[in-house]
Amino acid sequence: MPLPDLIEIVPLTGPVRAEITVPGSKSITNRALVLAALADGEVTLEGALWSEDTQVMVDCLQRLGFDVRVELDANEFCNRTITVRGRGGEIPNAGTEGKPLELFVGNAGTAARFLAAMVCLGRGVYRLSGVPRMHERPQAALFKSLRELGYRVEAENGNDKLPARISGSRSRGNETQTKESQSLLTSTPTGKRKACVSIEASSQFASALLLCAERGGWEIEVVGENAEESPYVAMTTEMMKVFPKHGGKFQIEPDASSGSYFWASGRFCMQSKQTNPSPHDLHQEAAAREIIGTELNPDGETLTFTEEWELTVRVAHWPTSGWQIDANFSDALSPLGSSAVEFGFESEKTMSHNYGLNWRDNPDVSGDFGAEPIIFSRKEDLGDSIMTAIVFAPFGLKPFRFTDLGRLRVQECERVVALRTELTKCGAKVIETGDTLEVFPSELHGAEIETYNDHRMAMCFAVLGLKVPGIKLRDPSCVKKTFPNFFQKLAAAPPHGLGAKILDGHTGRELTHDKLFAE
Repeated sequence: MPLPDLIEIVPLTGPVRAEITVPGSKSITNRALVLAALADGEVTLEGALWSEDTQVMVDCLQRLGFDVRVELDANEFCNRTITVRGRGGEIPNAGTEGKPLELFVGNAGTAARFLAAMVCLGRGVYRLSGVPRMHERPQAALFKSLRELGYRVEAENGNDKLPARISGSRSRGNETQTKESQSLLTSTPTGKRKACVSIEASSQFASALLLCAERGGWEIEVVGENAEESPYVAMTTEMMKVFPKHGGKFQIEPDASSGSYFWASGRFCMQSKQTNPSPHDLHQEAAAREIIGTELNPDGETLTFTEEWELTVRVAHWPTSGWQIDANFSDALSPLGSSAVEFGFESEKTMSHNYGLNWRDNPDVSGDFGAEPIIFSRKEDLGDSIMTAIVFAPFGLKPFRFTDLGRLRVQECERVVALRTELTKCGAKVIETGDTLEVFPSELHGAEIETYNDHRMAMCFAVLGLKVPGIKLRDPSCVKKTFPNFFQKLAAAPPHGLGAKILDGHTGRELTHDKLFAE
């Protein structure tokens, strides 16, 4: 049965010890599917994500004529073993000017960008389209580069976005290139066609071209935002170095962005490393702590302090390749002494001693810990998991400043505005300045959250509901884009889940396992 259109997450009431498996990386899976289709032999992808975005890619490859076989994965329900018979750069099927081959990409940015470059290797005309939101997302820099390489790309609405028609290298349409594409066409001394691509709007533009460059005889120059160190471009180039392009097996890593939700939830499930931990609700934390001492503050309040925290929720097979920037998340939000973020367990004693147990409500506190916010950059520190950090930030001891968020505005929804709006609805103090969000320590309360048909908005605020009573999510089934069994993982009994209760938001009835899968 499908998920209800409104669900409520019930906060955890105590520590949980769990090791969660998460599905494969969407970014790696869709790159691997393209590389497998362009390979010289049969490639088997193990641990591949099976969700809306990757199913769209598989469907499109099959429409293009590739032999793709999909088998269940015994270790993770939302993974598959996918075998692709590569055609050495040949695209088997194509359409004509009068009847182009239709490729529907949904709202999958990777499919939209990667396939736009890939079909240029074909022998006919292709039409790419998606859902309305995909038609709003940027494509212009990629289309410009494809025209520089000599291909005909026509956006139907004249705005360099989808829907668009693309004529492959050996199509009749290519014989009648526009004057613009003819004038832009350049080549290198080696005979390769050359193009420059900007990644200011999306690094996927560069990845799309790089994935197909060898088969297309292209030389690609990447410019724009931190081009030489862009983590997603680096993921592409590093994958290409090790991918079995003559056939073989390739292992897909678990998705670090998906893992971020469980590392964050673990923050609410910690317990002391001391023996015989006793429950304690300092700052309303739903965790078990070991009491190691008490003292009086100047106001005569008795304070209780703890130390030696243990994070008892972990993500199995955490990526170590260095390909996923979001693999940094487990370190960035570690309560055990990360240099990147200090949630303040060591200074909590000082704050309580100076200002009392309700120090967060004391206006004088801002002068002590508010002057130097902790800064996270979307360019340098985290990828998609920065959204998890933003939603988590009100629990910090200091303000957090999240910078370089421009790309979030043109993804599944206008994420900067969405995050500010929904966090504010929950009682957080959030200031938006340009492409920066500053989030201040705040006492949060429940709210009905609009997810904007954005899988990451739904998952981020679901984690918030493990801490804050009264969090309800509209349209939770949008998680099917990358993590269809996300809510099943939240609700499954430890050690394979968190044991959270999830209710029908209308009736208040607890939802069973079979009703928590997003379809």
